[in-house]
Amino acid sequence: MRDRVVQVGRAVSATRVLARAGLLRPVRPDRLLGMGLALRRRGMTLAAAYAVQAAVQPDEPAIVDELGQVSFAEMEWRTDTIAAGFADLGIGPDRRVGLLCRNHRGFVEAAIALAKMGADAVYLNTGFAGPQLVGVLEREGVDAIVVDEDLLGVAGALPEGCTRVLAWRNATTPDGPSFEAMLQGGRRRPPAARGGGRQIVLTSGTTGAPRGASRANPSGLEPLVTILSRIPLHARDVTLVSAPLFHAWGLAHLGLGLALGSTLVLRRRFDPTDVLRQVEQEQVRVLVVVPVMLQRIMELPVEVRTRYDTASLQVVASSGSSLPAELALRVMDAFGDVLYNLYGSTEVAWASIATPEDLRRAPGTAGTAPAGTVLRLLDVEGRPVPAGQPGRIFVGNSMVFGGYTGGGSKEVVDGLMATGDVGHIDGAGRLFVEGREDDMIVSGGENVFPREVEDLLGTHDGVADCCVVGVPDDEFGTRLKAYIVRRPPDEVDAETLRAYVRDRLARYKVPRDVEFIAEVPRNSTGKILRDVLRG
Repeated sequence: MRDRVVQVGRAVSATRVLARAGLLRPVRPDRLLGMGLALRRRGMTLAAAYAVQAAVQPDEPAIVDELGQVSFAEMEWRTDTIAAGFADLGIGPDRRVGLLCRNHRGFVEAAIALAKMGADAVYLNTGFAGPQLVGVLEREGVDAIVVDEDLLGVAGALPEGCTRVLAWRNATTPDGPSFEAMLQGGRRRPPAARGGGRQIVLTSGTTGAPRGASRANPSGLEPLVTILSRIPLHARDVTLVSAPLFHAWGLAHLGLGLALGSTLVLRRRFDPTDVLRQVEQEQVRVLVVVPVMLQRIMELPVEVRTRYDTASLQVVASSGSSLPAELALRVMDAFGDVLYNLYGSTEVAWASIATPEDLRRAPGTAGTAPAGTVLRLLDVEGRPVPAGQPGRIFVGNSMVFGGYTGGGSKEVVDGLMATGDVGHIDGAGRLFVEGREDDMIVSGGENVFPREVEDLLGTHDGVADCCVVGVPDDEFGTRLKAYIVRRPPDEVDAETLRAYVRDRLARYKVPRDVEFIAEVPRNSTGKILRDVLRG
C-alpha cells in the first residue's frame, strides 16, 4: 500500500511539472493520432520526437541556423530522405556511424536519420586531431562518418571500409555521398526500423584517451521530468544551443528541445558577441552554454554587452565543467538571476542542479539532487560521510550509462555509480565539488584539490584565468604551481597572488610557483587540460 501511495505521489508531481512546462495542453484529434503513430513506429527516440512535433506543429520553426529556417514538417521529410540515402549506403541496424559536425541542421538531421535507421550514432569531438580521430573510429568500429567540409582535413585518412558522407558544404562539393545530393532526389521513405540505435557519447579524454559511453534511449518521461523539476524550460521555447552538440550537455538539449517542441537556434562557431546578437534577434529564451563561454561573454567590454537587448533570456543553462563562484555571480549581476548549473558526467548524466537562489546563497555550489535522483557521498570503504566532510560522489538516476563500448564501467556501490569526483554537502543539503579524485595533490602530507585554489585566484581582479597543478618537489614530494592568465593591464605579480591565497587559505594551499601564460589549455567544453601544462 505504501509503495502505491509513493507511486501516485510521484505521478502527481510529474503531472504538475509537465503542466507547468506547458506540455499538457489540448491537441487536435488528427494530430493526436499522428503523435500516437509516431511513437508506435519509432519508440522513445529522437526520430519519434521529431515526428511527434511534425504532427503537432508542422509549420513551426524547428531549427534556425546560418542557412535560415526549417520547419518541423520539413525536417521530417528531409530526415526521411537522408535515412533512405543511408540505407542505399548499407547503413542500418547494427551499423555504427560517427558524426563529426559542428552545430547546424546537418548534425540534427544525421542524428534523426540514424535513429530512423536503427543505427548507432557516435558523437565525435570536432577538436580531434587526425590521428586521434582515426584511433577513435577504429576502436569504436565505425562503418561510416558524417562530416563537415571544413573538417575533411582531419577526416582525410579514414580506416579501410569507412564511408564518408558530407553534411555541410562550404564552397565546393567534394566527390562522394552528401546530404545535398540525397535531398536533390526528392522525398523517399526509409525502411522501417523500430527502437533506434544507441547514442555513444565520448568522455572528455582529459586524463587519457576518450572512451565511448553507450546510452540507451529513455524508456519514459522521467529524464524530462527530472530536468524540468529544477530548470524552468517551457514548451515552444526559443533555445540557442552554443554548447557543442557532440557533447552530452548539448546533446541533452537537442532531446529536451524536441520533447518541448522548441525552436533550436544553432551557430557553427561560438562567438560571444554573436551570441548576444542572436539572443536579441531571435528573442532567445534559453541559452545553453559551457562555463568557458560565459567567461568569454563576460570578458566583452560592458558597452558591447549592453548594446544588445537580452531581456528575453529567462534561462542560462550551464554544464560541462566547473563553474567558478565569482563567474556565476558576475553573470547574474549582468543578466539577472537566470543562471542554472548542472553537475554531472558523461557516465551518470546528471547528479545535481544549482538554481539562481542556490548560487546566490552559496556561490560555488553544484546545487542539490533533482527529482528522481539519489546523491550520496561515501568514504573509501563505501560508508556515508557526515555533512561537511569530503567524500566520493555517487549517483543513481534513470539515465546512468550502460558501460563503456570497449568494456568496463564506473565503480558502483549499492546501485549508485561513482562520478570520479570528491565533494562535500553543507548543512542545507547543497553539494560542493572539490575536484577529481585523480587531481588531488598531496603536498607535505596534506591533501589539496586544485579547484579551491583556482576558484580563489579567479576572484582576484588581476586574474583572467588560472590553473593549479602539482609538480615534483624534493622536500614535500609535490608542490603547487599556479599558471596565471593576467587581466589587462597585466600588472599583478607572483608575490601578490601568493599573499592573496595565504590570507584566505591554509598555508599548504599557497602555490610556491607562479607562472604567467597567455592561455589556459582547455578542451571544447572548457575542462582544463592539466597534463598539457605538466608537460
